[in-house]
Amino acid sequence: MTKFDFREIVASTPTWEQVAEQYQKFEADLDAAVDLDVCLAVIRRWDNYLRPIKTWYALVHLRFNQNTFDEECKKNREYSDQLEPKLTELAVRMKRRILQSPHRDGIAEKLGATAISLWQAQSTTYDPAIEEDMVVELQLEAEYNELTASAKIPFRNATYSISDIAKFGEEVDHKLRYEARKATWQWFADNGESLDRIFSQLVQVRTKMAKKMGFEDFVGLAYQRMCRIDYDRDEVARFRAAVREQVVPLTVELRKRQAQRLNLEKLYEWDLPLHDLRTNPKPLGNYDWMLDRAQMMFDAMGHGLDSFFRKLRDARLMDLEIRTGKAGGGFCTAFPSYGLPYVFANFNGTKEDVRVFTHEIGHAFQFYQSRHQPLVDYLWPTFESCEIHSMSLEFLTWPHMEKFFGNDAERFRQMHLAEALLFLPYGVAVDHYQHQVYENPQASSAERHGMWQEMERLYLPGRDYGDMDYPAKGGRWQLQRHIYLHPFYYIDYALAQTVALQLWERSLKDFPEAINAYTALCRRGGELPFKTLARTAGLNDPFEPAALAGAVTAACKSLQV
Repeated sequence: MTKFDFREIVASTPTWEQVAEQYQKFEADLDAAVDLDVCLAVIRRWDNYLRPIKTWYALVHLRFNQNTFDEECKKNREYSDQLEPKLTELAVRMKRRILQSPHRDGIAEKLGATAISLWQAQSTTYDPAIEEDMVVELQLEAEYNELTASAKIPFRNATYSISDIAKFGEEVDHKLRYEARKATWQWFADNGESLDRIFSQLVQVRTKMAKKMGFEDFVGLAYQRMCRIDYDRDEVARFRAAVREQVVPLTVELRKRQAQRLNLEKLYEWDLPLHDLRTNPKPLGNYDWMLDRAQMMFDAMGHGLDSFFRKLRDARLMDLEIRTGKAGGGFCTAFPSYGLPYVFANFNGTKEDVRVFTHEIGHAFQFYQSRHQPLVDYLWPTFESCEIHSMSLEFLTWPHMEKFFGNDAERFRQMHLAEALLFLPYGVAVDHYQHQVYENPQASSAERHGMWQEMERLYLPGRDYGDMDYPAKGGRWQLQRHIYLHPFYYIDYALAQTVALQLWERSLKDFPEAINAYTALCRRGGELPFKTLARTAGLNDPFEPAALAGAVTAACKSLQV
């Protein structure tokens, strides 16, 4: 691989007039296509044209997340927000033309039936009537992002971001954990009115768009936006029920054992991150040391991860350190024109740095492996499939955790596995909550907080916030960025976790076979829908009755529960 630097990535800012003119040519050429080969050539030219536009979009949003205070970055993001609905209209119009082509069957045969299914779903998600509503939605999402990124939480003579103050939750000192969490929830209480207003407006504008598009509620539109082409909301509801029946009782037992290890009669919310009477495992070195260790790990793993990570590091394709004004959370984006991904995270000195890092590298590796897929729609799979790659790499790196945690590596592995099980009820609670909200869009903010309390009773029994009134009254969900920024993108983690646990179990028996299956899955990108992709790797999709039960049984055996 040749030397490259992120700063060399450039993308021209598109204008509506330029893009519209080009689309007119694509549409005319498609209409004039006399045979399948000519039709395919037009589609390929269109696909190549999309790549620099998507690269520009990724750059604009990455730079805004890197510094939400920067006025130029904000201005560029606002321009992108105004342009995005117009570009969506053009893309949808093109896809509808392809779907109506007399060569549709031949296109499916040459490019794969998945493309047709994806375009069919996407073609139902836009109409010019919702253009202004889309802009409003994007502006509200940006407002939430800016609000939470600007958080300055006073605590023990210093101020912290939401991401940074979370590190105190893994400390042994009970008073420290309690006070840090109380300070966090005080910030949410102080900003609760704004958080409620933003979400209320998001619910209304999303529901308005859904109605205009002919959907009964936003749930239907959201599923189409997410391109859930091989399962529906009834299957998701059955999966949630299975988690409630099979996993929730297990998590009650796990929390009971955790309380015993902490010598506590009762666990409060601020106790949940700490697993025993020692500070949770932490990486044993600083930022540069972490990256050196990661290179050692990937060199040992091979299978392309070694050269890939070296490329990421040398080309500065990562932004992992916390700083003022930087958006919270972690994500992976990509620049299709260059075939390169970019990893964004917020290291805070806890074990989560390693988990989030391996998670996002999993996304990045998948994109890099599938960068030569013939369609831009195949560069990434749909979200629940994406999370298989990220969550699986978390587990496949287990043999190398000594590099980061030394003698605490096994303790980290046990915590990681326990948290994988504990996450499942929370993941489905977030999903169930969103169904409740968007099926009842006229609910008040207070009623939505009550809905979250009901989700906690169903999926997170025993969760106790003590004297912290704001989360106790149903405000905990506002910490979950996905609910605001990526509606219905959360069950994806629970579905993928069920698949990733199967790959983890296989890796314990035959690691070479598991890593081969993993890299092959990454190369497939989005050429197949979720359930089929899982099966190509010899894994059960989560909707099969045995999938969840088998994954949970294997994890319980390892945890001796």
